Amino acid sequence: MPSAPVSVIIPTLNAAPNIGPTLGAIADGVIEGVVGELIIADGGSTDEIHDIADAIGAESVTAPKGRGSQLAAGAKAARGAWVLFLHADTRLSHDWIDAVKRHVQTHPRKAAYFRHRFLADGFAPAFISGWANLRSTLFALPYGDQGLLVPLSLYREVGGYPEIPLMEDVALIRKIGRRRLRRLGADALTSADRYQRDGWFRRGARNLAIFLVWRLGASPVWLAKRYARGGAHPNAALAEQIDES
Repeated sequence: MPSAPVSVIIPTLNAAPNIGPTLGAIADGVIEGVVGELIIADGGSTDEIHDIADAIGAESVTAPKGRGSQLAAGAKAARGAWVLFLHADTRLSHDWIDAVKRHVQTHPRKAAYFRHRFLADGFAPAFISGWANLRSTLFALPYGDQGLLVPLSLYREVGGYPEIPLMEDVALIRKIGRRRLRRLGADALTSADRYQRDGWFRRGARNLAIFLVWRLGASPVWLAKRYARGGAHPNAALAEQIDES
């Protein structure tokens, strides 16, 4: 078992060009004795992500495309007392280490998430981040791009990530429940690329619609097909993969 408490798990799919700042923040956690291992959970990349993992001493695991299956595979390989799930295009603010230290020491049985911020300025990113933080507070529903810190024992107790192609983050959070979830006093700064490409409010409305349809009982597989064909899903080949299964 690593001497430092946290295993960081990052799902990747051709993420090598943009993962540098994310890894930089994690490296600070290694230096400070918070991060004991980094696991790259890859979904079949054709870039140099495995070479990057080898160069920095990270462990690589492979899984079928889709964040649910990739995150589940990463958690299965984790050896730390805590797991921190983090998207490849999300970097943590400079104060994240102290926030995680305090949480690990004072809330050993609770999961936690970071405040949401975009790596962009202006009214639209501030508004949508504000809604994400309000949603997280009122409904205890942070999304995966806010990062998720969970005791490994609690993760296993609730059954972990379901291996579904969409809404895996919300499904896990709902199993953890409001009473075992709190917000950390640091930020997760996530890429605004997809919002800038698709339109800030169009993208936000699409995400909200997908969530509502899912809550009404739609299959994550059906939703993932619709999402990928609409050009918004981070796994560009997901629709073809689902059609073949």
